[in-house]
Amino acid sequence: MITTYLSEAVRSAVQAAGLEAPGSLGIETPRDRAHGDLATNVAMQIASRDRQNPRQVAQRILDRLRPLLDPARVSDVHIAGPGFINFTYHPDVVRGSLAELLEAGAGYGSGTWGRGERVMLEFVSANPTGPLNVVSARAAAVGDSLVRLFRASGFDARSEFYVNDAGTQVRLLGESLLARIREAEGGALEIPENGYHGQYLKDMAEALGPAGRARLAEEERRAPGACTRHALEALLAGQREDLERFGVHFDRFFHETELHAAGRVQEALADLRARGFVEEREGAQWFRSTDFGDDKDRVVVRSSGEPTYFLADTAYHRDKHERGFGRAIDLFGPDHHGAVPRLRAAIQALGYPADWLEVLIVQQVNLIQGGQAVEMSKRAGRLVTLRELLAEVGRDVARFFFLLRGVSTHLDFDLDLARQQSDQNPVFYVQYAHARACNVERFAQENGVEAAGADLARLVEPEELELVKVLMQLPLAVEMAVRAREPQRITQYLLSVGQSFHPFYQRHRVVTSERALSAARLRLVQGVRQVLARGLELVGVSAPERM
Repeated sequence: MITTYLSEAVRSAVQAAGLEAPGSLGIETPRDRAHGDLATNVAMQIASRDRQNPRQVAQRILDRLRPLLDPARVSDVHIAGPGFINFTYHPDVVRGSLAELLEAGAGYGSGTWGRGERVMLEFVSANPTGPLNVVSARAAAVGDSLVRLFRASGFDARSEFYVNDAGTQVRLLGESLLARIREAEGGALEIPENGYHGQYLKDMAEALGPAGRARLAEEERRAPGACTRHALEALLAGQREDLERFGVHFDRFFHETELHAAGRVQEALADLRARGFVEEREGAQWFRSTDFGDDKDRVVVRSSGEPTYFLADTAYHRDKHERGFGRAIDLFGPDHHGAVPRLRAAIQALGYPADWLEVLIVQQVNLIQGGQAVEMSKRAGRLVTLRELLAEVGRDVARFFFLLRGVSTHLDFDLDLARQQSDQNPVFYVQYAHARACNVERFAQENGVEAAGADLARLVEPEELELVKVLMQLPLAVEMAVRAREPQRITQYLLSVGQSFHPFYQRHRVVTSERALSAARLRLVQGVRQVLARGLELVGVSAPERM
């Protein structure tokens, strides 16, 4: 692969120049394709680290790099801007890469650089006290796509949903359901303080029917907690069902109650205490998280003797580490950013490397309709849940739209655009490109055009070569998406494939009277179809053959 070839050459040139290469060479596609086919900012990385002039560093590297490059593979290499080193492929390399990607088949874009490292990705982990909302839906799309990308890069990546099914919140959930049961039987509605007022609990109580409500109320009277168990089971089942519809499959739903039952929470407390980071104050037990940069110490056991959610979270991450995961990546919602410093402090207090835990904050989603923000109120009949969103726009559109922007930025989800079936809708645009490629293949077959043994040297038009260059970028796009934890790089890449394929299709007939040229162009169209299908699979979106 040309990117691997260039990476090795650049690393050798850096060493030959007497410089220390950074961990990642940062080889990417230039924003302006007029500058070249690939570029590296390695000189700028080194210059920033060593406080040197980046263009001078780039020249030192380039002087050692030129003799290492085969002109039959790289036709030009030069310095641009503040210190980028840009490369231009030889046309024969472009055509050869098309043959390579076609030979790779459905696995094109995969890599082995992850070397089997075990990575745990925990995402969604919504409280089991209500249906999944659109922020959880965004986290689900991002997390599931990252798992797919990590696996495609050679990592042993696993996914988990952490279920907070212990503590005050679930007790209040049961009490809130009991209040709705009494309301359904004609009594006054008395939701407990800090309880749950959602319509979904009223619906749940009514769905039980008179006999079911009487039975559950009696069970609650005899054994308090029956309403809690019923509500948890129903809500968790609904969350699982919605996630399955969304194409998100977790390797494990890990329940907080498992930690308590196995004594893992107390083990974590004992571990922290043995390391000297827990002390008693005012009848409670405190973790000295300020020792690790947190703004204040944190309670781990209340004066009542009840462990805090933070202690359970610490025990959960301790469990992840003991299961052999070399890295843990958590996706938190925008209202949980405050938990990050104390959790990182706990990780370090347990003796784990500070970078063992990564936290990505999935920012807010704003639903937009008619140019205005949609009020997030189910009571008012407005979209708020993942289930409602899927019913409105479907899985493919929802997933693709959630992945159009980086997780650290707020996302405006345009419902009017999402409903459109036109090239203005980005997912429709990409899927239509795939369907168009499939249609070309069918037409070629009907007209007796065979792609086998095609002479790819017949591909000489600028649109043809440019399209192949874009197809060549999938492996690099996958690698950079993983390294940066940015699955939106794949959706943006897929749009670039469509933007190169549609002009080619409009300007050049694939099936013509010239059979040799037709065969070569058919191979190119097969490459487009293969790359689009693979890219869509990596973000959990279907690749229709007809539209």
